[in-house]
Amino acid sequence: MIKRNLPNALTLGNLLCGCLAIQQLLSGHAEWAPWLMLASGILDFFDGMLARALNVFSDIGKDLDSLADTVSFGVLPGFMAYYLIAQAQGFENPQSLNLNELFPSVIAFLIPVLSAYRLANFNHDTRQSSSFIGLATPANGFFWAGLFYLVIVLDELSPSYILLASIALISALMLNASIPMFSFKFKKGLQMSELWPQLVLMLASIPLLILYSLGAFAPIILLYVFLSIIQNLVQKPSAS
Repeated sequence: MIKRNLPNALTLGNLLCGCLAIQQLLSGHAEWAPWLMLASGILDFFDGMLARALNVFSDIGKDLDSLADTVSFGVLPGFMAYYLIAQAQGFENPQSLNLNELFPSVIAFLIPVLSAYRLANFNHDTRQSSSFIGLATPANGFFWAGLFYLVIVLDELSPSYILLASIALISALMLNASIPMFSFKFKKGLQMSELWPQLVLMLASIPLLILYSLGAFAPIILLYVFLSIIQNLVQKPSAS
């Protein structure tokens, strides 16, 4: 019983960290939100690894994982985007939901809405076993964690609310876009020449992480999307 539920315990830890991040964001301690998302991401990675190691898969675990990810990588980045847009609009307390802040900051809440749809669809899409179609929900979440860190914690950027709202709209739409994107789940028989996007991404990530800490996730995810598009353009179509 304990063995079967160990991965679920990590998944619930992921959910708890997502809830705590939102609480910190709304209570005026916004700088903790990206770190708590990172904790959610670590737990999200290890719950699947532990399930495979213990060979304890279940439909409940699969559904629970999607529910936790909806909060940690859907609702949380939606609130991060809302916070950034409202702050850029000039509101002193962007952690509060005031009626005069609803537009364009309300666009940010397309992120959790379309994240939930993507996660529900992902559980039934057999095409995404070794790669992704559209931007993965955790990747989108970490993009917003990185951007939030750059703007709020490091004070490296001061984007306008129009730009931020536009980015929120694009990132939300990217979640369910019909764009193949590579992953780090490798199929058998994969040639080294096919792994160049993963290698480029890993090499570029090292100096970015050293320079910007969590803020590096924003340019890393942008590079990931760019490399995926380039890979789609250059790869040879499979023979019919």
